[in-house]
Amino acid sequence: MSIGVSQGPVAALAVEGELTIYRAAELKDVLLDAVREHAAPVFDLSAVTEFDSAGLQLLLVARQEAARLGKTLRVQGGSAAVRDVFALLGVPFAGIGETTVEGAVA
Repeated sequence: MSIGVSQGPVAALAVEGELTIYRAAELKDVLLDAVREHAAPVFDLSAVTEFDSAGLQLLLVARQEAARLGKTLRVQGGSAAVRDVFALLGVPFAGIGETTVEGAVA
């Protein structure tokens, strides 16, 4: 698993490898730091090879933190593993990322 971050006001955080319960503790701080440190954070999940409900929970926590800070979090490029879990749980992938200041799905 690796994470790459591009710098600037719009931070693209590319997550590669697992986004699962086995990495949840490690990734939580990284994802939340990206939300806190950048004006318009973007999570690119196109290279995620394994994804589970713990990964989804991390994304929801990051979205909640972005809304609390009045920021918009975007999630893009969901791999097949990510989209499969979203579909299994009945969660629309498009709705997970972008939030308004009030925290409603945009």
